[in-house]
Amino acid sequence: MTTPVRLSPVDDDDLPEIARFLHENLNDGLSADGWARALVPSWRTAEPTHGYCLRADGILVGVYAAFFSERVVAGRLRRVCNLAAWCVLDGYGAHGLKLLRALLSSGADVYTDLSPSGSVVPIELRLGFQRLDTTTDVRPNLPSWRRRVRVVTDRRRIADLLTGRDAELFRDHVAAAAVRHVVLLVDGQPCYVMYRRVRRKRLPLFGAVVHVGDATLFARGVGPLGAHLLVRGMPVLLAERRIVGGPVSRSRTVQGRTKLFKGADVEARDIDDLYSEITSVPW
Repeated sequence: MTTPVRLSPVDDDDLPEIARFLHENLNDGLSADGWARALVPSWRTAEPTHGYCLRADGILVGVYAAFFSERVVAGRLRRVCNLAAWCVLDGYGAHGLKLLRALLSSGADVYTDLSPSGSVVPIELRLGFQRLDTTTDVRPNLPSWRRRVRVVTDRRRIADLLTGRDAELFRDHVAAAAVRHVVLLVDGQPCYVMYRRVRRKRLPLFGAVVHVGDATLFARGVGPLGAHLLVRGMPVLLAERRIVGGPVSRSRTVQGRTKLFKGADVEARDIDDLYSEITSVPW
């Protein structure tokens, strides 16, 4: 007799078990405690679930973790679901799509998948997801002594410098596990930058830009930002053009990893990497 597989939402009480499962079966580079902390959003949300899971005879056999948020997208307040971490044990792959269907039926207005595996991409494209342009500039980080640019790292000072949307983004992400925060003071004008350390070929030597508050100021301050990353063990900067606002000087261009989105009346220019596993999960 085939063992029945039960689908259920992931609530707060499930997180320790879900975290152990993801540590053991998806990415053991992040501890179970690290997974548990990362799966709790740093921003406020009324959403009671963290995704969906599958159990067979009470044993956890599959998880699709997600991050929910309410954001202004394309000028309207919308419920956003970020598809974050999908893992199903061998032998239960036929049931894996139940997890995706459950999330796509959750009533969100916008869905993002910013780190899909290669096997997931064609599935989501068939379901109406669209690709983001992930053209990326790769720039070596070198020492820089530009007197007219300062890199501010103190969180209290950053909070004092930021206003409007950037102040809100900082408050929502200051406790996020995967990103770091700086303000580039360019001739006294603040540019908020969020970045994270990423691995390529298992080497954690890359600093990837996640958010830029002012593209013009960023272009002027990219050298000092690179020097800041260099002394922190990141000799290479990765800058997606859609995030930083255009080409980066003294760089070479590559095609970045696939990122996908889906939503009615939403275009690629409306989508960013915030409120997601990019900011929350430090794999």
